[in-house]
Amino acid sequence: MTDSKRPITSATGQTTGQRFEQLISITTKLRSREGCPWDREQTLKSLRPFILEETYEVLDALDRGDLAELEDELGDLFFQVVFLCQIAAESRAFTIDNAIEKIIKKLVRRHPHVFGPDNDTTTETTVSTSSELRRQWEELKAQERAKKDSRKGLLDGVPAKLPSLLRAFEIGSRVAAVGFDWKTDADVVDKIEEEVSELRQAINVDSSEQREEEMGDLLFSIANLSRKLGVEPEAALRCANRKFCNRFGKLEERFRVEGRNLQDATLEQMEAAWQAVKNET
Repeated sequence: MTDSKRPITSATGQTTGQRFEQLISITTKLRSREGCPWDREQTLKSLRPFILEETYEVLDALDRGDLAELEDELGDLFFQVVFLCQIAAESRAFTIDNAIEKIIKKLVRRHPHVFGPDNDTTTETTVSTSSELRRQWEELKAQERAKKDSRKGLLDGVPAKLPSLLRAFEIGSRVAAVGFDWKTDADVVDKIEEEVSELRQAINVDSSEQREEEMGDLLFSIANLSRKLGVEPEAALRCANRKFCNRFGKLEERFRVEGRNLQDATLEQMEAAWQAVKNET
């Protein structure tokens, strides 16, 4: 039986804390005068695309269920977090210790049903369902926002840089937590059908703005149906993209094996090959 109080050690005999300190030390060295020129040139702003890239690589490993790849990609993402904290520490903005302290306090504060109530909140501590927990979570976040800026609303904290489909999902989740939601899944389907009808009308109108608006309304409704069904829309769409690319690759291979040029094929021929590929997968 594993002793939960005993420090976790790696294959080299180091504890998690020692490994963590080693990573911080390496990052500090990379940023020093004796370190790497490229690492020294980086700023909080320049690291943004790398954070995004590593995040999506983690998501890809999760979607594929590749745990070995996930282990590797999480390490890359973890390094980016440490890197950002190191740059912030150099300007005396905050340290990695500050960031860790904040998330510890936040987790304890937002889980009163686990750790007990916070003196600064009035949130109940007896919750048992996911919907109750979500409502409690939003209440606590609202209290935190009010302390920072009482003028901020429920949706002000939804990051504008989120992928639009995921942002629609999060917006729907937040307003649903306070009761602003369709009653049933079928109600959302009815809304989607209504939006499809309005989009059909917009297609016949010579107005790109109206088409864009109606398409946006349809996508927003679809994101909310996804939420009601407990399906994360970005993950579902990534899966659909991956499935389509895989099938289309097999379609291309069929044409190559038969010595035919895909560009010269008719739509009917491509559709027949597509159906054959679907039946095989």
